[in-house]
Amino acid sequence: MINFTINDKKLEVEEGTTVLEAAQAAGIKIPTLCYHKELKPYGACRVCLVEVTEGGRPGLYTSCLYKVAEGLVVKTDTEKVGKTRKIILELLLARASGTEKVKNLAAEYGVTETRIPWKGKEHCILCGLCARVCAEVSQRNSVNFAHRGKKRKIQTPFDKTSEVCIGCGACAHVCPLQSIKIEEAE
Repeated sequence: MINFTINDKKLEVEEGTTVLEAAQAAGIKIPTLCYHKELKPYGACRVCLVEVTEGGRPGLYTSCLYKVAEGLVVKTDTEKVGKTRKIILELLLARASGTEKVKNLAAEYGVTETRIPWKGKEHCILCGLCARVCAEVSQRNSVNFAHRGKKRKIQTPFDKTSEVCIGCGACAHVCPLQSIKIEEAE
């Protein structure tokens, strides 16, 4: 068992537990958009940042990826965490301002508008949950990331109808913004 501290609360957890898992088990809220308990953590959204002090040096880390260690000290609500989380949420709001979940989470942290101009209003924050569930659970790899920078998106290979997709709907089920719609067969 590993002993560590989170928000001045001493916890004991099993080795291999992430900070996010330990916090959730202790009833400590850490926001996240790209985490799903059935999938490997990815750290794409960065909303779950926490301040970790290990060896006397604090730093910001994604709690979904950071494994607890003996004597670790974690803070989920420092000024640095708050400022960084607000910037991340402003960026996500600029990209996906039409989605209720992003708007609500941003508003929860005091972000109601963005200073960042974005020409296209997306309904995807590029969290990768759909691609991960397709690869890890369905084992189909029907969708994945394509392109770089502002052109980055999730798509099927060559943007054509996927021949390997089985229509299981797992991608729609895990999408944190409910942006993927599966049409039901009649």
